[in-house]
Amino acid sequence: MQNKTILISINTSWNIINFRLGLLKALQKEGFDIVVLAPHDKYSSLFKEHGFEYYDINMNNKGTNPIEDLKLIGSYYKLFKKIKPDLILNYTIKPNIYGTIAASFLNIPTVNNIAGLGTLFVNENIVTKIAKYLYKYSQSKASHVFFQNKEDFELFTSEQLVDIQKSSILPGSGIDTSKFIPIPKTREDDKIVFLLIARMLWDKGIQEYVEAARIIKSKYNNVEFQLLGFLDVANKTAISKEQMDLWVEEGVVNYLGTSDNVKNEISQADCIVLPSFYREGTPRTLLESASMAKPIITTNNIGCKDVVDDGVNGYLCKVKDKNDLADKLEKMILLSDDERVAMGQKGREKMKKEFDEQIIIDNYLSVIQKII
Repeated sequence: MQNKTILISINTSWNIINFRLGLLKALQKEGFDIVVLAPHDKYSSLFKEHGFEYYDINMNNKGTNPIEDLKLIGSYYKLFKKIKPDLILNYTIKPNIYGTIAASFLNIPTVNNIAGLGTLFVNENIVTKIAKYLYKYSQSKASHVFFQNKEDFELFTSEQLVDIQKSSILPGSGIDTSKFIPIPKTREDDKIVFLLIARMLWDKGIQEYVEAARIIKSKYNNVEFQLLGFLDVANKTAISKEQMDLWVEEGVVNYLGTSDNVKNEISQADCIVLPSFYREGTPRTLLESASMAKPIITTNNIGCKDVVDDGVNGYLCKVKDKNDLADKLEKMILLSDDERVAMGQKGREKMKKEFDEQIIIDNYLSVIQKII
């Protein structure tokens, strides 16, 4: 008997390699054939070595051109008809909406994952209204919809954008706690290093981080503020290289570029910071860092606050408040090394108990078995 085929559709191959590999390997182990559908990037060539079939699709991740989006539905339809998957797992906005619509024409069941709403739902405007209509129409065709935090689940179900009977909440994208383990620092200096890992977007609280760093550096000499993540991304809120160069030249932050092995950078930091006011799902970098027993400072914001028990494994700060962020940074500085280590250990315990990747895998397997 031929294996059933599960297709995963997402907006970057990078996203799958970094965040979804554990789930796909688990599904493969269950006997499913895995097909990946994502725009081509330098990570696309890695799928073959994992035994996944790969197809490229042209997708403008940030565009809102309706002609482009209609073409995308057509591209999905042709590829789905050719591949004939038994089930499609969609992630990110365009696959969740347009992939689901195309699949519905071919009666292929879909399981969608709504991992945060970004800036789209922060301010209510005409674009938000259109997005809500598209979500309502498309998600009515889905077999199941996963959310990564309670607030997004409640927003979609209360506004009847999805059917509550076929929706549920996951603890983020999950974290492989056997992979992201505590690694001893190899630094020999006595600096306290803060690290922010994200795409370099204003919405991620980069400006607040820089301004809070200025406040702290005017009072303390033994501190360093680092940034790690993509610059000049295709996003209207992206921070330019010129702006980053100015901050680095000023000496307020160090920009580390990007990394394919983020564990190295996390291991050398004393605390991970994410002052995001973006509407996050559950930030993966915070899960990874907590699993590696690093204390965290993040905003009391949707998605972010789920990772931190305030005062236990880190501190929550106010949204868009450089002074409150600086206060929390100072609190972290004034802890002893042992107190910071103990705080990090509490975070690792929380990850193992609440966010382990196996919880995500079990949820997916349960839903998939009901559908096929």
